[in-house]
Amino acid sequence: MDQRTRETLRPGRGDTLSQAEIRTIILGVMLAMLLAALDQTIIATALPTIGRELGDLEHLPWVVTVYLLTATAVTPLYGKFSDSYGRRVTMLIGIVVFILGSIACALAPTMIALILARGVQGLGGGGLIALAQTIVADLVPPRERGRYQVYFASVFMTSSLLGPVLGGFFAEHLHWSVIFWINLPLGLIALFIAFHGLKKLPRFDRPHRLDLLGAFLMVAATVSLLLALSWGGLRYPWGSWPIVSLFAGSAVIWVLFAIRMRLAPEPLIPPGVLHNPVVRMGTLSACFGMGTYIGLTIYLPVYFETVRGLSASLSGLALIPLMAGTVVGATLSGRMMAKVTHYKRLPVVGLVVAMAATAVLAVLGNGISLLAVEGLLAVISIGLGTLLPVSTVAIQNAVSPHELGTATGAANFFRSLGGAFIVAIFGAIVLSGTGMVGAASFESLAASAARSGINLSDVFSYVFMAAVIGFGLAFAFLLAMEERPLKGSAIKAAEAAIAD
Repeated sequence: MDQRTRETLRPGRGDTLSQAEIRTIILGVMLAMLLAALDQTIIATALPTIGRELGDLEHLPWVVTVYLLTATAVTPLYGKFSDSYGRRVTMLIGIVVFILGSIACALAPTMIALILARGVQGLGGGGLIALAQTIVADLVPPRERGRYQVYFASVFMTSSLLGPVLGGFFAEHLHWSVIFWINLPLGLIALFIAFHGLKKLPRFDRPHRLDLLGAFLMVAATVSLLLALSWGGLRYPWGSWPIVSLFAGSAVIWVLFAIRMRLAPEPLIPPGVLHNPVVRMGTLSACFGMGTYIGLTIYLPVYFETVRGLSASLSGLALIPLMAGTVVGATLSGRMMAKVTHYKRLPVVGLVVAMAATAVLAVLGNGISLLAVEGLLAVISIGLGTLLPVSTVAIQNAVSPHELGTATGAANFFRSLGGAFIVAIFGAIVLSGTGMVGAASFESLAASAARSGINLSDVFSYVFMAAVIGFGLAFAFLLAMEERPLKGSAIKAAEAAIAD
């Protein structure tokens, strides 16, 4: 290892942290993670009220879309920045930008102002989830890290269950701006914990130059792709000129980004990270597994309302088994990682079980009871949940400490893209099955299907078959992922790197 690396790789004081200090840090990063996760769900039920009060329903979908665009696009940037300048300063920047964006949202006088403020929110929230996972990786050795991933799964479940309820309550009984004001006290607490608690966090950063041209190309390619996936089949037909142009433009920019990665002295995502077979296969497995899961969470309410005849509120309750089961699966898998050598076996079995349960839904369709459907959803989510800790920890275990942020950020970035891609596929299946094209919206789908007398049971059989294929791809990539022995502590890994 060269002299520059010897001088700049700083293990810090992580080995001297007490369990109480570690718990405080993890509590802080979980709170920061909750801010980002909750803000993606709490706004959904408040959107109609926001549109009415601001007098602009036409641009209402952008309140959700712009957050998704900015949050996804900046995720890899946070990872690279934290590897270069440290987790603490990067986390503080993310929380501050998120809080400022939330205040701007709460004070927005018009829909356009709200959309712009949501974009700022996304710039802050986009890196909080990946940073939280990276900070835990700095603190906890890989063999013990799986059990902490359970906390993150719990955060996502909490935000999925409480977000829509809180959003609807605030909009109906208080004011829609409260869904943004609530971020202020939560954000200040997270900021306080991050400012003080992360001072003792181990340091593995190295001085780097941020590849601004590469960052611009990645953001531009991501935004073009996500716009095409978000608008295709809804705002415009898939074969229309705007959608084709967005896909073509994104493809060209991705090619330019790949060229930039090969030529840049310090590329935004080092080729060694993406060429790492564990990182590549683990990321692809999580991409298809979580992408399929996200697609199911979005389209199952439509299934419950149109095929099973449930109300909107009851369809939300019917999703609980799908949400809660992931925590159970992640808990089982995370605890087992600390005790066994072959940690891939449980998620391999879990994905097979998830595929089988989804196949039953696809084949039997409306021929089984609602209780049986709920049981199958619980089995699916438990099976998928076993993948979450293994994919994240395996990726982090395969890279050097100074690349943890980049690898974790890239994995979360591609997982978000996978979710958008599979949601678009599910949407195309549903819309084409009902004969709806162009400006059709998910909100009007149930009513339109009821008026036309279309039986959506057969349509959703194809959706579930697509989900089987998604889980199958996650299974295949997990099988192909090398099962490397889990390392000791991150501090020891850094000391070993310095000694090379």
